Formats: sequence, structure tokens, C-alpha cells
Amino acid sequence: MSKSNYPALALTLVITTGLLGGGFWYLRKTAPGLFSGSISQPSGTGSTNPNTSTQLTLLGDTFSGYSTFRSDEFQAALAEFGVGLKYEDEFDQAQRAAKLSQGAADLMVTTLDQFLQQQPQGKIVGLIDRTVGADAVVLNTKKYPNLKSLQDVTQLVQQARAQGQSLSIAYAGDTPSEYLALVLDTKFEAFKLSDFEQLRVADASEAWSQMQDPNQNVAIAVLWEPFVTQARQQGYTVVLSSNDAPNSIVDVIVASDRLMQSKPDQITELLEAYYRRIDVNIRDASQLQTQIAKDGGLSPADAGAVLQGIAFFTAAETQRWMTDDTLQRRVGAIAAVLVLSGRLNQVPQNPDALFTNQFLTKAAANTQTLIDLVRADNPSLADKLAGNKTQTAAAPQVTASQVQAAPNIGNLQVQGKVDFATGSAQLTSVGQQTLEGLVKEIQEFNPQTVAVRVIGHTSRTGSAGFNQTLSQQRAQVVLNFLRGKGIQHNIVAEGKGFSSPLPGIAPTDAKNQRTEIRLVRVN
Repeated sequence: MSKSNYPALALTLVITTGLLGGGFWYLRKTAPGLFSGSISQPSGTGSTNPNTSTQLTLLGDTFSGYSTFRSDEFQAALAEFGVGLKYEDEFDQAQRAAKLSQGAADLMVTTLDQFLQQQPQGKIVGLIDRTVGADAVVLNTKKYPNLKSLQDVTQLVQQARAQGQSLSIAYAGDTPSEYLALVLDTKFEAFKLSDFEQLRVADASEAWSQMQDPNQNVAIAVLWEPFVTQARQQGYTVVLSSNDAPNSIVDVIVASDRLMQSKPDQITELLEAYYRRIDVNIRDASQLQTQIAKDGGLSPADAGAVLQGIAFFTAAETQRWMTDDTLQRRVGAIAAVLVLSGRLNQVPQNPDALFTNQFLTKAAANTQTLIDLVRADNPSLADKLAGNKTQTAAAPQVTASQVQAAPNIGNLQVQGKVDFATGSAQLTSVGQQTLEGLVKEIQEFNPQTVAVRVIGHTSRTGSAGFNQTLSQQRAQVVLNFLRGKGIQHNIVAEGKGFSSPLPGIAPTDAKNQRTEIRLVRVN
């Protein structure tokens, strides 16, 4: 080996040793290049300089996914760059955005949907996490033991209305819980939040308490961990979680316009320190579990449940989302839900203007170098650091009968009509246009946990045999169309003929000619 290779080898050994030992390594700010060989001491070894030259204020809340910003280890690591960080809780999302815009704070952490609603004077400069099960819609099986799907809820609402009563849904306002409630309202057929008394509480613990109270007429609660796990353990039905819609709830780092203009280097340094901490936690999740338990006063088991439901972004994955149009698509999809629910006037015309990756370059380069160094010896770790761990895997191997027997989630709201030529299984142009939109809706759901039943119905016109065959053919045409557009979910086509007319509709009415897109839970 030539002498010129020694610096790279030394760096490889230092990095690998840091990873294997769980230490928090990072390069000195003054290093002229990644392979300069100048490595700082790990935080916590007495090398931290308490005299920081820049003080930044970051607004957030007590969400466990933000615990790194509050940790002593991260604060010490950031101090190495000469940056101090003051973390303040501001639970009112509107106030959080207003303080950022007014100069009372430099940065804020929030969810993507709240960023779109509050429109602070700043841009997204980093991604923190997306929840993959940490938030969920739970049905109350104590007072309403027959509630197993959203279809059951709809029937119960109708029964209650006939008796002059109303049901309640409990969730924490201005949180991912509320956004999941909006997903139900806008994406599922016949489910309307306006049918419920909406109990907006301050925290998921209150929603969990209310749904267990027999004196409360709560049929649904939207919870987060560790209450989701507790609900499952006690026999409640988790009908829809953020694991079923894994890109719905995304947490972001927002820098004010003022900070981006006046102190851009400090944003870069904060992101470098933050994502290096995440790199270490990706290697050894036990450190993060301990951090979350300490931060939230949780038991190790509850902290583990929280961690299981969160997928943290690395710098490499964040950069990919910002450069391959993934973040643009997420902005569009989330904004569409907000528009349909009346929370936003319109979908942003230029979503790429809402974020920037200019401050992320160094952090992403550092992570990519680490990926390259560990790839040969530890490909699994390399994939985790690249963010490949959060890529949606293929649908499970299940049979058609298993899909048909799987627990129902609910019917998707079809925007438009799945229209066919009279007495035919040939889609009209209107039908094709409707299915084009439906493809995007189905792609929002996780093929590992969600399958699709395409159920065709006809009106009572002609023989039963003809209508049965026609409904099956039409359902199969829809299935083929969805497959042709890249849908990877397990899909089953079913024909019901005219055996299931709509309630209150004459069997011969053409309204009975319809196609249900029913989501069911698999795996």
C-alpha cells in the first residue's frame, strides 16, 4: 500500500471504530476536506466548548421524534461548531409559525401538513421522520364491541342518528392525530367527520382516557404511541395506522427566511451535527430508545413502542427526497387532503419553492462517505444509512380467498364514476379518467399491510347469470387497469351481480351499477 493511502485508511478505522463502539464521531468544522484526517473527539469526553458564538432558538413540542434536539449529547456536539441551541415548547402551531415569522425564533420543527397550513416565513431545510405506525385510528370495542371497520362505524352513525343521538371521535388537535382524522374524512366513502361530535383534546393520553370511559359516547379515538400498543393489547381494533399510509405524517425542520439570509453557515452546521447523531442512532437504536425513555419519562418498553413506529430520515435519504421529486409529491398529496377538508385554499403551485437542500450538502456527503466505507463489510447498515430501510417493500404473498376474508378497513371515496358502456365491460373515457385518479389514492397506502378488493355491482336488469358475469368482468377490467398503472398491492376482482342493491334504492335503478374499492388489512 502506498503512503498516500494512509489518511483514508486512518479515517476508515476511526469511523468504523466509532460506529462499532456506538460513539458519536464527527469531523471538525475547520477540516478542509472529508479525508483531511482531522477528527474531533466524541461528545461527552470533555472536548465540548461551552462558549458558543451563535445562539439559535428552535420551537417544537414534546414529540419523541424531536428528542434529539433536546438531548445533552446533541447540544454538546453542536457546541463544537460554536452554535448553541435553545429548545422551547410551543404547542400552538399557529403561534409556533407566527413566532418564527416575527423573529422570535430561528427554527421550528413541525409536521408537513401543519407547515402547509400555517405558512411560516421560512423553508423546509431538513426532514426528521415519518411515522410508520406510531399514530393510529382506534375503534372502541368496549362500548361498541362490533366496530371492526369504517363500514361498521357508518352503520352505527346511521343507527344513532335515527335515535336522535350522536357519536364522538376524540383526537389531539393540531397534531398528526387530527390529520389522520382528515384522511378518514376525505379518502373513505360515507365517513364524514361532520357526523361526529369532535372532541379535540390536548394530548393523546386524554383521547385514550376518554375512549375507555363508559360514560363517554366515544366510538373512535386517534392515538399515538405508546397508547396504540396499549390499545392493541387490550383488544381494541386499530383500523388504520400511519404504517398503512406511511408517507402521510412527515416531520420537518424549518429555518426562518431571516436565518437563511443572515446565518446560512449555522444552518449547515446544525444539520451536520443532527444527522451525524442520527447516523449513530441508526447503527445502534438502543441509544435512541434510552434517549426517548429519558426524554419522555417512559418505560423502556413504551419507548421501544414509540421507536418502532417512527422511521428517521438520514441526510442521504433527505437529500434524495428533496431532489427526486418525492417531497414535491408529498406536498401535493398532503395539500390535497387539506384542500378537500377546507383547511387550505389550494394546492401549492410551486411546491419546490417550499424547501431547499442547499444547507444539507455537507451532511449528505458525510453520510454518503460513511455508506461507501461500510458497504463492503456491513451492507445492511449501509442500506439503513441510505434510507433504504424505509422504502416500501413488496406486497406479501396471499391468496385471493385470504384477501376476501381479510378484515375490512373501508371503501375508498371514488372521485368520479367508474363508468362502463351500457351492458359492456368496456371502460368509457370518464371511467378511465376516474381510475387514473384512483391509482394515486391507492398508492398512498402500504402494499405490505393493505390489499384491495374491487367489487362490481349491477342493477336488476336482465338475468341474474348475465349480471353476475358482467359484474365480474367489470371488476376484472378495473383490476387490470390498476395493475397496468403500476399498483403493487394485492388486488382481487369480485362480481356481485345485482345481489347487493344500495339501501333505499330500487333494485332496477342505474345507481346500483357501481364499483367498490374496498381496502382490507393483510399481514
